[in-house]
Amino acid sequence: MTALASVASRPRADVGHAEMANAIRFLAIDAAEQAKSGHPGMPMGMADVATVLFGDFLKFDPTDPAWPDRDRFVLSAGHGSMLLYALLYLTGYESMTLDQLKAFRQWGSKTPGHPEYGHTPGVETTTGPLGQGIATAVGMALAERLMNARFGDDLVDHFTYVIAGDGCLMEGISHEAISFAGHLRLNRLIVLFDDNQISIDGATSLSCSDDQTARFAASGWNVCRIDGHDPQAIAAAIRLAKGSDRPSLIACRTVIGFGAPNRQGSEKVHGAPLGADETEKTRAALGWPYPAFEVPDAVLTEWREIGARGREARRAWIDRSRRAGNGDRSPFHDALNRKLPCAYAEAMARLIAKFATERPKLATRQASQQVIDVIAEALPNLLGGSADLTHSNLTMAKSQVPVRPGTLDGSYIHYGIREHGMAAAMNGIALHGGFIPYGGTFLSFADYNRPAIRLAALMGIRVIHVMTHDSIGLGEDGPTHQPVEHLASLRAIPNLLVFRPADAVETAEAWDCALRAETSPSILCLSRQALPTVRDGGKNNQVGLGAYVLVEPAFGRDVTLIATGSEVTIALEAAKLLAEEGVKAAVVSAPCFDLFRQQPRDYRAKVLGSVPRVGVEAAVEGDWARWLGDDGEFIGMTGFGASAPADVLYREFAITPAAVTAAAKRVIRRSN
Repeated sequence: MTALASVASRPRADVGHAEMANAIRFLAIDAAEQAKSGHPGMPMGMADVATVLFGDFLKFDPTDPAWPDRDRFVLSAGHGSMLLYALLYLTGYESMTLDQLKAFRQWGSKTPGHPEYGHTPGVETTTGPLGQGIATAVGMALAERLMNARFGDDLVDHFTYVIAGDGCLMEGISHEAISFAGHLRLNRLIVLFDDNQISIDGATSLSCSDDQTARFAASGWNVCRIDGHDPQAIAAAIRLAKGSDRPSLIACRTVIGFGAPNRQGSEKVHGAPLGADETEKTRAALGWPYPAFEVPDAVLTEWREIGARGREARRAWIDRSRRAGNGDRSPFHDALNRKLPCAYAEAMARLIAKFATERPKLATRQASQQVIDVIAEALPNLLGGSADLTHSNLTMAKSQVPVRPGTLDGSYIHYGIREHGMAAAMNGIALHGGFIPYGGTFLSFADYNRPAIRLAALMGIRVIHVMTHDSIGLGEDGPTHQPVEHLASLRAIPNLLVFRPADAVETAEAWDCALRAETSPSILCLSRQALPTVRDGGKNNQVGLGAYVLVEPAFGRDVTLIATGSEVTIALEAAKLLAEEGVKAAVVSAPCFDLFRQQPRDYRAKVLGSVPRVGVEAAVEGDWARWLGDDGEFIGMTGFGASAPADVLYREFAITPAAVTAAAKRVIRRSN
């Protein structure tokens, strides 16, 4: 047990536990009351648990919120954000002032309605969509154990704590997450369940009869039930959980809105301020006679001492890291460094040159596998995985060793058939630091990943999704597996890079872009069918431009053909057919519209040209009209696919060189 944990339940001479917890309660009450908006019920109910956790167990230092060996605290029940904001203020985080609490939910404040990573120091992950926090925390706990296996207790020795509510555990992602955590025996993960038996509609009995402790126990967790308002019981349960060889669930029976005479225990206190009258009655009931936002000096001093206590542990960790030999320290700090090493750039350049010289005909998923084989050796912190589709996604490098229960020094994760849980865990791994996570599934299953992908984009973290079988080109598996609307829907997510490379060279360049995108998640949409190499190499990463001219006619253009992925080959063949008829067609490969949108206006105009345009993609049109203009035409899907060989599908859905040629002639005629 760490020195910090050994002080659990220590007596406080001047300030009692109730006063410490009430400081949290009333900051939450007052903030919601001033904002006329918010969720005071959960902070009021879980204030006792949070007081014990932060006061007696959590290893943190407000002067360095990003200290690598801090404990992670995840508020999965993100609607109770004022619980966390109150704790950040009370323990002395510099940016969390009393004025910020007074500006709760207001424009520009550090106290938005749900915790936001990167916006508020001390917030480990963005939460709000229920279940995401606990699933992300699984990734954090996994990253901690993987880093510990590599670098030892002196450098990596911390816990991940989660406060989750009924809503988090009702969401389906929670089952994926707890099953996976139990399987890997992530014993540094402790979930404090706010078991208040209330949801927005009323009592949880309206919709749920689960025995949550039995459910977690069935997934291999250590479980217990306690009175969530008894500080001694809370401390004893956390102490027991810290010594467990499994992840732990502590079901804390609480009263939502604890202390509000007419609201506690009711859904009425979940998502609305108490109101002035009930607020005053709560002050009287809990013996808190202070004005709004006032915390007595003795209470605030005690909380600030708690915040200062972690400074010694952080300094001791810094000393240990300095004493460690270069062989241990350098790889550790290299792992935490977001920059790519020189060895990576050299390896990637050699591979791209190899592809350009040999010009292989490969499915882009196969090209991606060759990329992974090369970069896995150059990037020790690359952490791969797949949702039970390793041999279809081709996501495992020859050098990678699987992560297994009791063997946590590997670099490849078998996530099982848990796409949503995988995506959230990858977020947690990225947020924890030390690894660049990537994970695979089919593009048609992106909808299972989507909520976690959206949060990754919102948080601006480097997570790479390898999504294969990217079109009707997968063939016989049929419309359930053939993504037609997914490209359009994913491209609609801000700050998400969606790549659809045309050949092996573009696939390698897309990987390079994804790895260099430190503040954006990426999706690599890769083909099942083999594609010829259409690109030469070169020093500059053309995919990084988003779109570029692949073929430029010698004497000007009559039409511009724009395509992505496997359809670039179709556009090239159409350009040859048009040339035979004297029509000059430029061909543009557009592997990433998100990056193309970021290019200067002059560059975009040069690539697109001033002549009519035809777009080609084996998917629904989406926002292609932006790139094609009013006179353009799109060749693609207008409905779902079908079960048949790939070449038959392209013919029957009229995504062919002949169809593109005909469309080109039509747009030229219309423009004349």
